[in-house]
Amino acid sequence: MNPASPEPTPPQPIALPPPRVERDRTVFMALSQRRTTRRISAAPLPLQVLSNLLWSAWGINRPVGAGSVPGRTAASASNSQEIDLYVALPDWAWLYEATRHVLLPVVAGDLRAGALTPGQRGVEASAPVQLIFVADLDRLTYSRGYQEPGLQDPDVQLSYAYVATGLIAGNVHLFAAAQELAAWFHNCDKPGLAHRLRLGPTQRVLFAQSVGYPAPEP
Repeated sequence: MNPASPEPTPPQPIALPPPRVERDRTVFMALSQRRTTRRISAAPLPLQVLSNLLWSAWGINRPVGAGSVPGRTAASASNSQEIDLYVALPDWAWLYEATRHVLLPVVAGDLRAGALTPGQRGVEASAPVQLIFVADLDRLTYSRGYQEPGLQDPDVQLSYAYVATGLIAGNVHLFAAAQELAAWFHNCDKPGLAHRLRLGPTQRVLFAQSVGYPAPEP
């Protein structure tokens, strides 16, 4: 029996450049251009574009929010901030840490194909960036913000996590529309990704979202 191959040494965290808040397009223009685009080019996104994307999705936009914790660009129940945003790139899967605006290495390998909808036909895992939405329900249980009635109920917790995911994904779609990028919010291989990402018992993979440049029409 061959000994197990040693795991690769994790790379250094990726320090993202400060996000550039550009005002060249109005919200109404972005809304008018918002759409789902499944054909996405494999061309990589520049680091500045990735930085802007992640900040727009789920970044820190004010130093103090509810519960005296930093506020985010998307709302969450009692400011629990229960969603973790994993970023699948060609070499590694990373965790977006909004406080320091960095990407932390999680696991080696290309998880992008596993993030695609199971059974989806005619679509390649070519998008350079795939976001994976993971809820940590413990953060709702022990939220430091105002505790809404029923927030300890597991069904209520999951419903709030789905809403928070939708709000973040909506930010991504609007950013993509404003920057002429392609975005596709889709289902994913939840058990497979939970295993690959080595998630804990209170963490749940919910959905994934592919982002990149639009692919040329065939």
